[in-house]
Amino acid sequence: MCGIIKLLDPPFENGDLEPGYIKAYLPGVRENGGQYTHSAIWAIIAYAMLKQSEKANEFYLMINPIRHSNTKEKVDKYKVEPYVIPADIYGASNLLGMGGWTWYTGSSSWYYLAGIEYILGLKVKDGVLSISPCIPKSLDEYYIRYEYKTSIYNIKVKNISRSEENKVRRFVVDGEEIMEKQLKLIDNGRIYEIYVEL
Repeated sequence: MCGIIKLLDPPFENGDLEPGYIKAYLPGVRENGGQYTHSAIWAIIAYAMLKQSEKANEFYLMINPIRHSNTKEKVDKYKVEPYVIPADIYGASNLLGMGGWTWYTGSSSWYYLAGIEYILGLKVKDGVLSISPCIPKSLDEYYIRYEYKTSIYNIKVKNISRSEENKVRRFVVDGEEIMEKQLKLIDNGRIYEIYVEL
């Protein structure tokens, strides 16, 4: 069975602790000992912000729904669509591994944000593009095609240093190195080639 990221474990069931509404869920459901996907993704983002790239990427891949449904055995347990991020995955007893609330969640947008902004590191703020990735050492390179109005920015990121910190060492736009390692986006219909070296 593919792993899940549990918010609280063991679940609140017996005992004197009263954590609030969480205990009202069955043991292993949602925050009470299951994977509550919003918080799981926030944990991934936190690892990325701490530059713990191996852990951030391990968890990012772990909660990908296809990882929960790529064998017949997993499909029989998961019981929900393999192309939708679930709000939760149950974590106890006969429900272990079953997904829930697949179309009624904001988790998919958080998952997208975690992947694009925090793992691949594409940041756009106030019209300025920068790259601040948190990728595993094993990833050689990756490409991003970013469209800004009528302009296209083709970005190639090369992981030469294979360092946990993923520090940007070179930022080159159309052959010219940019020392500020960021670029003001322009709406002029051009195609820009950006090379980023870690």
